[in-house]
Amino acid sequence: MSNKPKIYTYKTMKRLVQRLRDDLNSQDFVLLYAYNGTGKTRLSMAFKDDCKKKKIERDTLYFNAYTEDLFHWDNDLTGDTKRVLQINSESRFFSGFRELALEEKIFAYLERYADFDFKIDYEKWTITFSLGEGDDRIDHIKVSRGEENIFIWCVFLAICELVIDGAETYAWVKYLYIDDPISSLDDNNAIAVASDLAQLLKKGRERIKTVVSSHHGLFFNVMCNEIKNFSHKKYFLHRAGNTGIYTLRVTDDTPFFHHVAMLSELQEAVKSDEIYTHHFNMLRSILEKTATFFGFNDFSACVHDVEDEVLYARALNLLSHGKYSAYEPTEMVSDNKELFKNILTAFLEHYHFDLPELFPEEPTQASQP
Repeated sequence: MSNKPKIYTYKTMKRLVQRLRDDLNSQDFVLLYAYNGTGKTRLSMAFKDDCKKKKIERDTLYFNAYTEDLFHWDNDLTGDTKRVLQINSESRFFSGFRELALEEKIFAYLERYADFDFKIDYEKWTITFSLGEGDDRIDHIKVSRGEENIFIWCVFLAICELVIDGAETYAWVKYLYIDDPISSLDDNNAIAVASDLAQLLKKGRERIKTVVSSHHGLFFNVMCNEIKNFSHKKYFLHRAGNTGIYTLRVTDDTPFFHHVAMLSELQEAVKSDEIYTHHFNMLRSILEKTATFFGFNDFSACVHDVEDEVLYARALNLLSHGKYSAYEPTEMVSDNKELFKNILTAFLEHYHFDLPELFPEEPTQASQP
């Protein structure tokens, strides 16, 4: 019997959406791993819009890049003192905001990730942020982009609580679709976000079905572990080149398949010579998982039979500790690029992954349900 993962091909996003919705008829969760540029955000919007053909006004509450666009800054260019984050009050995302007063729920999540405070003005539909207490308190601060993202994520979690608790305002929600909630977060916060999200989703699984998509291997792996005892599907989502052809590869039969997907992405980065600092983090993650699989005490044991084994291990230790974001990539200098290529080559020469067959340029052996 072949150990190759099952692969399904979809020539249109519409068919892919239908597959996900069909899965949710019998499953509580669908998890998608896909790296950046695959079309995850467009897929989440297509899933949301699919209800229209059934003449249903809406059935999906989503979190993606568009959710973050519902908030924008007024930087008080005149006075340069009263900076506020404005809310798009016309969005149905905020249907129960005023009546249900979410500050307490939002803060219960926010205090786990940040140390600033906030206040919502429901008349002006603005949010002000502050830092410190007493005489040291600073009002109307502008939080960083990462802090803004985590605040919006906490707003979403608070609304999800309302959905799960059966709030009438959100009675229309049948599905949650969550795409990459952890941009700009380090690994510790990625684990915390995944764990908090999983606990909330497990609580509401009898009422709400959920799709979660992410490019972040650690986040994806934590989600897999958290929901493994509940009905779910796990896929690697891939798009062939710049085509509109999508494939879903079932990962149930191939543990940590998304780490193999990372290797494919790293090879593509080497081919194009577009190697960024966060790629060192990805490579170290792969080596650590491989070391764990073989029972090695340290990831450096996975770089074999090379004269510069010690150098490579030191380089990985040094260059993989930065808090690098795939959303704000910094290209490596030429010397580090060469070092990265040598480490990756040494690893792949010892551990033979059949990447061309797993990740062909065009899907050739897939079936289309």
